[in-house]
Amino acid sequence: MVDTMAPLFNRAARTTRSAPHPRSAPLVDGSGPSAGPGLPADDEVLLDAPDDRLGPALVAAAHGEYAPAAALLAGTRARAEWEYRDRYAGRLSAFARARVEWLERWYADAPRDPDVLLLRAQLAVDRAWDSPARAELLREVSSLITAAARAADHDPVPWRIALDHARGAGAGHKYFGELWEAALRRAPHHYGCHVAALRYLATSWQGSYAECFDFADRAAQDAPAESLLQALPSRAALACLTGGAGPAVPPERLHAAADRAIAFSARFPAATPWPAEIRNKLTYVLVGLERWPDALGQLRLIGPYATSFPWDHLSDDPLALFLKVRSDVVGRCPAGSVPVPRDPRSERGGRAGSGDH
Repeated sequence: MVDTMAPLFNRAARTTRSAPHPRSAPLVDGSGPSAGPGLPADDEVLLDAPDDRLGPALVAAAHGEYAPAAALLAGTRARAEWEYRDRYAGRLSAFARARVEWLERWYADAPRDPDVLLLRAQLAVDRAWDSPARAELLREVSSLITAAARAADHDPVPWRIALDHARGAGAGHKYFGELWEAALRRAPHHYGCHVAALRYLATSWQGSYAECFDFADRAAQDAPAESLLQALPSRAALACLTGGAGPAVPPERLHAAADRAIAFSARFPAATPWPAEIRNKLTYVLVGLERWPDALGQLRLIGPYATSFPWDHLSDDPLALFLKVRSDVVGRCPAGSVPVPRDPRSERGGRAGSGDH
């Protein structure tokens, strides 16, 4: 089952590189180009749309003003909104890669501000990551991460950056473990730090994903029901599917991860930016497992909010790939198909030990 995902994604990836703009795609049912019942038309779908808090900060940064970004990050730090803080830091850093003047002005005006130090550390790691000399460049930016961590000792986000940095620099298990323990002391259920650790495990075990699933399952079982860690096993499934593990992982384990994420997704309102990132990843997994009605259900919940990841893993035009996959899913589902979310504690997805699969 798992290894049958490749033809669909490969076909879609080729299409996104050679087909005209998705608005010219043929109609499926008349509700819009490549759309289906309950889905927005193609030209209504947005890629990486910011939420209502991040949007004004990005607009201001585009005009060279840093005050809204500073207020946004300071608020997340004061309220311990670590998941939002992590996401906003990543988005603001990505913006600064192309437009850095506002960030430089902010640092010149407030060189000890924990929030500007956080962004400078994230930006330095982002810039080094794409270089052929990644490991060497990453070693040179260690001091920026240290400065960010010291500026706000209770903040786990600099430690997530440190975990990513350690993976990119090829750090050994002992050093990574020390960073991991420091991150857990600050926020034991922080999703970003767990994703960083999951990526390190996937890299360290060189394609053996059992350890990744063990780690993700334990984290989800120990986390509160409202924690993003409930979606971590589906992130392990995503790593497995994109890494080509295929039949090497028992299908039951992949399905259990998907079931848990479906139940978690159902906790959030439809067509909102915050859960869209989780739902886009989950849709990728469900398509890989050929669970078409469940994938359609997530696409309806996604609404107009496509995200670059994971679609950019297969295409340099992630929005076009998202729309193509969406069209394929609609074509494989009966008219009016409405999936019912499965409780992860029943059937495949119970609170079983990680070795039960």
